[in-house]
Amino acid sequence: MRKTMAMAVVLLVWCGSAWAKELQVGFVYVSPVGDAGYSYAHDQGRLALEAMGGVRTSFVESVAEGQDAERVITTMARKGYDVIFATSFGYMDPTLKVAKQFPNVKFLHCSGYKTAPNMANYFGRMYQARYLTGMVAGAMTKGNLLGYVAAFPIPEVIRGINAFALGAQAVNPKAEVRVVWTKTWYDPAREKEAAKSLLDAGCDVIAQHQDSPATQEAAQERGVYSIGYNSDMAKFAPKAHLTAAVWNWAPFYKEMIRQIQAGTWKADAYWWGMDRGVVDIAPFGPMVPEGVRAQVLAAKEAIVKGENNIFTGPIKDQKGVERVAAGVTMTDAELLAFNWFVQGVVGTLE
Repeated sequence: MRKTMAMAVVLLVWCGSAWAKELQVGFVYVSPVGDAGYSYAHDQGRLALEAMGGVRTSFVESVAEGQDAERVITTMARKGYDVIFATSFGYMDPTLKVAKQFPNVKFLHCSGYKTAPNMANYFGRMYQARYLTGMVAGAMTKGNLLGYVAAFPIPEVIRGINAFALGAQAVNPKAEVRVVWTKTWYDPAREKEAAKSLLDAGCDVIAQHQDSPATQEAAQERGVYSIGYNSDMAKFAPKAHLTAAVWNWAPFYKEMIRQIQAGTWKADAYWWGMDRGVVDIAPFGPMVPEGVRAQVLAAKEAIVKGENNIFTGPIKDQKGVERVAAGVTMTDAELLAFNWFVQGVVGTLE
């Protein structure tokens, strides 16, 4: 009798729940998990999946974009992974290629724009947090020169630089943002050298779109301020760190897995914002005055409520040409294809 009841319970669980099968979920990272930055933030989201139950995860770190990525993603698919998260922009085409070969595997590519029947793309509206950190930088600079150590001149990075500049100008119209490209996501030595070049040019607040805390360490060594990225890196430069634009991937990853378990997931383009908890700013450093904190938090509330879309005109480009008319808000398609700098940004797109 007990054996019959047990079998009935097992049959009920198997037939009545889409989540009875344990999902094998793989993550591919472009930099080390120990970078305290981009890959670290994604891995915190992965760990949140482990706590869900019915999910088993693993990851491969420091995977170069291109052929290496294709090899790693293919290996995961061949091993029977149900879901694969490819977390770097340069993984887009390799992920798409592998997705076509394994139609029963679900692929999600971070920061790209291509989709397939079994491949979604996703990102967060990090430009919202960038705007807020720009406000902090604009308020804290003494010489009105802000530095920005940036990875690659792609829309994701350009969009963030522009939002940062607009945030700075919202509180300090004289603020100027100078950009130096490293052409790498993770290279602490190169990042630090780029930061030093901006410091030598007179910048007294340094921001970054890089994965390590090297930029902030350079700022602290020179006795100036820094704005972090990816995670709260205050411990690496406590005397310099004003705040950071940070990721919280747990809500998104958990929702995607829930949908996959329920059989409702679609290969869509997902772009969640501050209202969904995917992006935010880190706690303020002790040097940030209460008045600045209050102003930034009020702006954050407006963004969450949809009252500040950030890229609403009038907006001029570097040459002073109006690109967005007064009262007009840039569309998502335009934001995803950003290839010009706003007025007040000094640097090239090469």
